[in-house]
Amino acid sequence: MNFIDTHSHLYLSQFDNDIDLCISRSLEAGVNKIILPNIDSESVEPMCQLAEKDNELFKPLIGLHPTHVKENFEDELNNIFTALSEKRNYGVGEIGIDLYWEKTFIEEQKVAFEKQVRYALAKDLPIVIHSRESYCEILEVLKMINCQGYKGIFHAFPGNSEQAHQVIEMGFYIGIGGVVTFKNSHLPEVVSKIDLNHIVLETDSPYLAPVPYRGKRNESCYIPIIAEKIAELSGSTIEEVARHTTDNASKLFKI
Repeated sequence: MNFIDTHSHLYLSQFDNDIDLCISRSLEAGVNKIILPNIDSESVEPMCQLAEKDNELFKPLIGLHPTHVKENFEDELNNIFTALSEKRNYGVGEIGIDLYWEKTFIEEQKVAFEKQVRYALAKDLPIVIHSRESYCEILEVLKMINCQGYKGIFHAFPGNSEQAHQVIEMGFYIGIGGVVTFKNSHLPEVVSKIDLNHIVLETDSPYLAPVPYRGKRNESCYIPIIAEKIAELSGSTIEEVARHTTDNASKLFKI
């Protein structure tokens, strides 16, 4: 079986001491493609350096994460757009709106999100959306832009099954990670009501490790655990989950 982890921050400092072992474990688990979403202008170089270690395995994205939108967001956006034009990348991300940590820069987050979505549309690139406690605000911006066919992923999907179908109709895939294995997660109901053709796998490493590793550092090698849970919920096999989700991610990122 071959898997794709569509969301992993393996370039962060948490992996400085054993990144080669992490890569080996991922390959042994059948994860042969890992999408690396960017955070801000400072994380571009370490991400690109990791991607250069294995161009077949790592596929970088570039974008300004909403929690890094501050007073200087216009300067940061300019740096991000410069990097998008100069660096190898497969999409725009991780972008969006986050109202969990603070709401001080909500208007700036909306502007940054809109500008990055419009850039992606102009360049025919997929987007990876972060929407923590901001689903309505995200949809407000997307509807205002009024694109007839978006392409991308709602990362760490926060909504219910009705909202999942809503974003699927807009052209998005649903990103499912370790949260689906948590005891009180809402995701089992969501997964049971949507087709595998609309799901991609993700870890969000080093965050949100699946059970039985919850609370520990997450790694891309845990993707099969997530796939096994999705297979259970969807009444399919892990082989079917691997095939469908890998096909979905391959088409989206053209890899």
